[in-house]
Amino acid sequence: MQSAGLTLCSTRSPPLVRNFTSLKPLKIFNFRDPILRCEANFAFNADDRKKGNLSVSAISAWRLGTRRKSIAIKTAASSGGGGSVSELDDNVRKLLQALLWVAEGVYIIWLFLLPYAPGDPVWAISSETINSLIGLSLNFFFIVPLSNAGNINLRIVGFHLIEAPVLHPMSEGLFNFVIGWTFMFAPLLYTDKRRDRYKGSLDVLWGFQMFLTNTFLIPYMAIRLNAADGEYTPRKTSQLGSVMTNGAPVVGLIGGLACLVSILWALYGRGDGNFGDLQERWEFLQSYLGSERLAYAFIWDICLYIIFQPWLIGDNLQNLQKDKIALVNFLRFVPVVGLVAYCLCLNADNEK
Repeated sequence: MQSAGLTLCSTRSPPLVRNFTSLKPLKIFNFRDPILRCEANFAFNADDRKKGNLSVSAISAWRLGTRRKSIAIKTAASSGGGGSVSELDDNVRKLLQALLWVAEGVYIIWLFLLPYAPGDPVWAISSETINSLIGLSLNFFFIVPLSNAGNINLRIVGFHLIEAPVLHPMSEGLFNFVIGWTFMFAPLLYTDKRRDRYKGSLDVLWGFQMFLTNTFLIPYMAIRLNAADGEYTPRKTSQLGSVMTNGAPVVGLIGGLACLVSILWALYGRGDGNFGDLQERWEFLQSYLGSERLAYAFIWDICLYIIFQPWLIGDNLQNLQKDKIALVNFLRFVPVVGLVAYCLCLNADNEK
């Protein structure tokens, strides 16, 4: 006996007859479909046909139902956030966002407004702190101090341009270490796969980050966790972004060298300036952190960078040269070094 699709024989039915002309190709399933569909039906014999046909669609949908959620999790994770997000992943995302916004509030209130942290709050900042900040800024990346130390005076038309402010090398080293680390975040931010979820200007964000560090980076880390828009249109990279991306190896070398020089300068810089030996410098650092709000904030920045660096690099390993991914994935947990490795191994062609 012949059915619409495929008929099997039994002791009460005629010999097996196959009819493949009416069969339709099996459709590949799609998670957007409510169930898995298949066009083949089975009839075992005449009596069974009265009870109903056995539907592959029903069986497949039943088997698939218990696995769709776990498959959706893998799909969302591997697609970089552009696919569906499981309920568990969505809860984790919202929890991380909440923690980041709380951290931002604590960062601003504790470090800028309340008088309980070491040093003066921003509304009661002393002239000594302002002068120290100006001096540290003038000694940015040790350009002027090293020029003065090497008797290479900066001159314009024969006039001495500037003399480096003499500050304690420990304070100069801490300042430039954080700035050098911040400098290397530029290529990472401009190649972040989630950067378009931040609707503001990355140029402005990174510019303010260079001066106020995590005051602006923490909100970015929270905003980049927003759910992807239904209509995704990548933004064109700015000129500054193109420079930082194409010149990522140079950025990595400059930033890494600045961090290395900062450590050496803090330990051995201004050796003729009566700043003491290593023990005395260590004692100054402890006193500096416990009395100066700017130095205290730098410790917060270092701790947050230790968290954000491996997080961002781990989300963007696909931007690297393929043969360097394993190395950078290992080094991303090493402060500063991991970000240097990312800059040196970045494949800028991915952004073109």
